[in-house]
Amino acid sequence: MEEAGAKHEAEAPLRTAVAVKDVEEEKAPIPSPAERKLDDSDAVAIDESDEDASTEKSTEVSAESVLARLETEKRLSLIKAWEDNEKTKVENKVVKKLSSIMVWEITRKAAVEAELKRKEEELEKKKAEYAEKIKNKIALLHRFAEEKRAMVEARRGEELLKVEEVAAKYRATGLAPKKLLGCFGP
Repeated sequence: MEEAGAKHEAEAPLRTAVAVKDVEEEKAPIPSPAERKLDDSDAVAIDESDEDASTEKSTEVSAESVLARLETEKRLSLIKAWEDNEKTKVENKVVKKLSSIMVWEITRKAAVEAELKRKEEELEKKKAEYAEKIKNKIALLHRFAEEKRAMVEARRGEELLKVEEVAAKYRATGLAPKKLLGCFGP
């Protein structure tokens, strides 16, 4: 029972020493356990009056093993933090590249769509111009046809008038025409 109390008393200064040690180690690079030599700052304060030499050695060994385990855990946590940091850097770099690719794609796509729209507008304009030309040609043809029809109608009217005059002359003179019809000849 006395050993348990002594062990508990030994652990309290050990925790304080470990906490102070952790703060100091955060500022300094972490040496490996093989490289690291214990000095006076690593020593644990032990009340020698209550314990004998065997208890002192076991406490010192357990303190060293606790410190070694803490150093290992600290090193592993730093490695884990570094790994997480590097992974985050890689992810950020990938996200940045992907976003730049997306921006590039959007701008290129917009440029191509604008060109397509411009070409469609040009085609629509050419189509409208061509349709206008065709309508003008149709109107011109219709006008020429109307003029030709009017000329034919005018000529018909003139020829009918001429035939009526000749027929009236034949009636007045009482003579028969020399050519009645081309097929009924004398």
